[in-house]
Amino acid sequence: MNLSEDTFLISLGIRIRQLREKKKLSQQELANDCDIPKVQIGRIERAEINTTIRTIVKIANALEVHPKDLLDIKITE
Repeated sequence: MNLSEDTFLISLGIRIRQLREKKKLSQQELANDCDIPKVQIGRIERAEINTTIRTIVKIANALEVHPKDLLDIKITE
């Protein structure tokens, strides 16, 4: 299966937003926990940027999940 970069980034952003909302965190609270700007969280969730592995690890730690849980994207065709 071929997975486009855009599809992956969109799915990653959706996954982060779902986990953030499940923990009842605002974008600002998640950003504070990750020590990154709030605008960056929003841009990741909207798939506007291709974030770094370092940031993915920070987000996973703040959401109390393993980084692989953020990257385990389920694509339905």
